[in-house]
Amino acid sequence: MADGTRDKEDRSNKPDDEAALSARLQSLGDRLASVSRPTENDARFRKADTTGMARGLRLSTELVAGVIVGAMIGWLIDRWLGISPWGMIVFLMLGFAAGVLNVMRVAGVAPDRTK
Repeated sequence: MADGTRDKEDRSNKPDDEAALSARLQSLGDRLASVSRPTENDARFRKADTTGMARGLRLSTELVAGVIVGAMIGWLIDRWLGISPWGMIVFLMLGFAAGVLNVMRVAGVAPDRTK
C-alpha cells in the first residue's frame, strides 16, 4: 500500500523534475557549445603546431641528408682509391658535421654566411 502512495507523489513531482532536468541539460548544452566553438586563437595555435612540425621535419631532414651524402662520398672514394674503411669514416664524420651545421643554421643558432 505504501508503494501506491509513493507512485502518486512521484507522478505529481515528475513534471517539475523533468523541467529542472531539461533546464540543466539545456544549460550544459549551451556551455559545451560555447567551449567547443573554434575561435581565432585556436586557428592560430593549430597553424603554429603545423609550422613547428614542418620545422622539425626540415631539421631532421637536413641532418640525415648531410650524413647520407657524406657516407656516399666516402663510399665512392673508398671504391675509387681502394682505401676501404678510411674514406667512409672520414666523410661520414664530415657529413655529420655538415648536417649539424645546417641544422644550426636553419634553427638560427649559427649565422648563415650565404646571405
